[in-house]
Amino acid sequence: MASRRFFVGGNWKMNCDVNKANSILEFLNSGEMSKDTEVVVSPPSLYVSYIKQNLKADNVTVAVQNCHTATSGAFTGEISAEMAADVGCQWVILGHSERRHKFGESDELIGQKVKHVLEATKLGVIACIGELLEEREKNETMSVCARQMKAIADNVSDWSKVVIAYEPVWAIGTGKVATPDQAQEVHDEVRKWLEANVSKEVADSTRILYGGSVNAANCKELSKKPDVDGFLVGGASLKPDFVQIVNAKL
Repeated sequence: MASRRFFVGGNWKMNCDVNKANSILEFLNSGEMSKDTEVVVSPPSLYVSYIKQNLKADNVTVAVQNCHTATSGAFTGEISAEMAADVGCQWVILGHSERRHKFGESDELIGQKVKHVLEATKLGVIACIGELLEEREKNETMSVCARQMKAIADNVSDWSKVVIAYEPVWAIGTGKVATPDQAQEVHDEVRKWLEANVSKEVADSTRILYGGSVNAANCKELSKKPDVDGFLVGGASLKPDFVQIVNAKL
């Protein structure tokens, strides 16, 4: 089995001002974070340059939370992957459930974004998948995840630049967490999907993160599961507890 470096992403969503940014920078810069963990933080795009300029931790890189499918043009309110790369970002989050379900982004659009980012820039993609509560209750978790995975996989030109984040929508910001066994079950199925539809090498090497109400109290148990390669963290990434989540494997 390929060795997969533990990966923890912090998605700040639409939460930030300069004071908040400074308080987060304080624990990122002073916290003793495992060098064995790859750490990515994703502030709102307005604050990316401020974070980049003031971030001292050398194993922390910066992501944008979304991007458009084009390089530039008459797209008021959008940002491009090229802009993100230009200001020093290394990752972009695509297909987050909030983009899918609050802003109506389709599997097809997310696939187009993945394709553009990987072909036009050196950015890595944190590609999100996950089911709604009603879909889980109908036992449709894997059919939903497989559909979303196909739209992503059809557009991937370089799997070494892709991380998959499984985020059950019913567990995001709700305080409900998939049990370690539930998370492992889906991660294992996603890995099997990759093996069947892409290759065994890609299945073994691609990191699959869990996202959904991860915090300092539950991260260690989740991290023990063989197919949980890290986390995409929401609310807890705004708090000093984020350091403990980064260190979940210690």
